[in-house]
Amino acid sequence: MDLFDYAAQQKKEKESPLAARLRPTTLEEVVGQSHIIGKDKLLYRAIKADKLSSVIFYGPPGTGKTTLAKVIANTTSAEFVQINATISGKKEMEGVVAGAKETLGMYQKRTILFVDEIHRFNKAQQDYLLPFVEDGTIILIGATTENPYFEVNGALLSRSSIFELQPLDKEDIKELIRRAVYDKEKGLGSYDGVIDEEALDFLADMAGGDARSALNGIELGIMTTERSSDGKIHITLDVAAECIQKRVVHYDKQGDNHYDTISAFIKSMRGSDPDAAVYYLAKMLAAGEDIKFIARRMMICASEDVGNADPMALNVAVSASLAVERVGMPEAQIILSQAVLYIACAPKSNAANNAIFAANASVRTKKTSVPPHLQDAHYKGAPDLGRGTGYKYAHDYPHHYVAQQYLPDEIINERFYEPSDNGYEQTIKKWFQQIKK
Repeated sequence: MDLFDYAAQQKKEKESPLAARLRPTTLEEVVGQSHIIGKDKLLYRAIKADKLSSVIFYGPPGTGKTTLAKVIANTTSAEFVQINATISGKKEMEGVVAGAKETLGMYQKRTILFVDEIHRFNKAQQDYLLPFVEDGTIILIGATTENPYFEVNGALLSRSSIFELQPLDKEDIKELIRRAVYDKEKGLGSYDGVIDEEALDFLADMAGGDARSALNGIELGIMTTERSSDGKIHITLDVAAECIQKRVVHYDKQGDNHYDTISAFIKSMRGSDPDAAVYYLAKMLAAGEDIKFIARRMMICASEDVGNADPMALNVAVSASLAVERVGMPEAQIILSQAVLYIACAPKSNAANNAIFAANASVRTKKTSVPPHLQDAHYKGAPDLGRGTGYKYAHDYPHHYVAQQYLPDEIINERFYEPSDNGYEQTIKKWFQQIKK
């Protein structure tokens, strides 16, 4: 690197976005992801010992995939080369491999190749890397926001360790925002800014685990807000909301608003009001409510309030819960909306809910024994004891039903499940009336 290249690099680093300037250079500076880079974890030990093998970092945007690669670059004695799969092709890879062979042969130094957005490589491009990963010419670090088990060749996967990065939690995001505001060396501390606690909470909530989003917001706030009479730049809640173009929703996730809104949400679905249900969904999402929490409440409502009046409601809610975890925001709001509207519009029954509570009460208050003909007849000596004797196999009879005692003698006349006249439970009731004539 000559003097002009050095000057250009220094200028680039100084003028680069805040998220890039704040990027850690050591493991100790990394915030979050303790499940893979805690001091007792394999990845931490491998990086510290400079014994890293090929890895793939998988996780949502802003969770630190590139950050970890840069930390490895600063820690390792190996040559480090970075390419982006969206703009690089086979020619660039051939150059990297040729350089890696030369470095290994002349200096006995390994080469680490960091491929950002590795899922963008097609099968042929991924196949090209395989023999050089296999023989140790290069150590591959791949970063992807897509599930590598679907997007990366199986042969590359089998030669790599997969590390899944999680969205940063709120406290991690708050720590990064504080660094951004007050760090004078890498952050914006020289601007003499101050961030209010409620603005800090708001930005950390709205970031949704994405550090880059939070840092971009605070950078815009510091750079565009005029100084107050005390000479400082104050980042208030209103400034924070303006910077990320999100209206402040008065909703405290630890206070009454949280419980009131989720209560209204559930009661609206139970009450078959789709407009109110989707409104409260939107309010919770705007306030940064955890989509997994919302999905859990929907699953409960689908069983507790819809039940067998529409058995598909629970399937829809469970599918939505799995989908939103895989997709994430903002698209997850569409999935949640679809499921909420289905549950709100479904016929309602709490018969399943009543049945289990009635059965629980009976179990707690009455001692019973299983009727002999229902007992296990498969172990040695069971027939001699009368176990299973007299049992009628339902499939041997018309309609696959035969009248037979199933409840214990002590509660033989009790009834726990009473199907309603709503939705599919009408069919269940008619079926029982038909076969039990």
